Order: sequence, then structure tokens, then C-alpha cells
Amino acid sequence: MLDQRKSFVVLIAEDDPDDRLLVGEALNISGEKCEHYFVEDGRELIDYLCGLGKYQDSALSPRPDLILLDLNMPRLNGRQALKQIKALPNLARIPVVVLTTSSSPEDIQLCYTLGACGYIIKPVSFDDLAQKVRQVVHYWTKTVVHVPE
Repeated sequence: MLDQRKSFVVLIAEDDPDDRLLVGEALNISGEKCEHYFVEDGRELIDYLCGLGKYQDSALSPRPDLILLDLNMPRLNGRQALKQIKALPNLARIPVVVLTTSSSPEDIQLCYTLGACGYIIKPVSFDDLAQKVRQVVHYWTKTVVHVPE
């Protein structure tokens, strides 16, 4: 379970502004103590995780406890970003849950092969999205034991 002294940090990689708004609101009403940050594509995700460019200040860009990853993003897509994250020893243990519109069996298989901890197909209704986000955050904050830093 998460150390109760700090907030749970969720990093959301999502290019669609409407989806960012919905996922952010779902996190706000999840009932869990969490902070969330957004990046708009896979390249920005890697920069954030590696503390590059505008993400050099770790106080403004804290290490995430969970990444919610869209697959279809510009510059570097979610599949490519996931592969890079899991190839870097200092990032590989961060849990990544794919949150995407793709129901492709090939995408699902590939993401699990690359190291995703979960795969969620974005529901159409906000209520369903909020329920799924709440379940994911609850699982990662209350159920599992995290690797000590």
C-alpha cells in the first residue's frame, strides 16, 4: 500500500483536451488523495519522466506512482513510449495502465507484452469512466504494496 504521508501521483499521457478534462475530473471525484499531472504526447511523457526541459524541477514534476497512458498520440505514440519506459531501469517499475479507445486485440497483446499493468478501453459515459478510474486508483493506493524508493 502507498505511504500515507504523501499524495499519490498520477501522470496522464493524453493528447485530447476533452479526455484530459474528463480523466482529471474522474480523479478529482475518485475519493482518493492524489495529485495528477498531464502530458500531451509520448515525447513529453519521456521528458517528464527523465526530468528534461521544462520538467527539470522535481517539485513541479514529481515522480509518478502510476501512469495512465493513451496509445494514439502525436510525436511518440503510447506503444513507443511504453517500450521506452520499460527499457529504462529507473522507470521500469512505475506501473503503467493503458487508457485508450483501442479495443484491438493486437494492441492489448502488445501492451501487456511491453509491460503494461492493465489495459482499459475508454468507456463512452463519464460515469463509467469515473468508476474505472476510481477502481484503478483505489487498487494502486489501497491494495498493492509498492516497491520502496
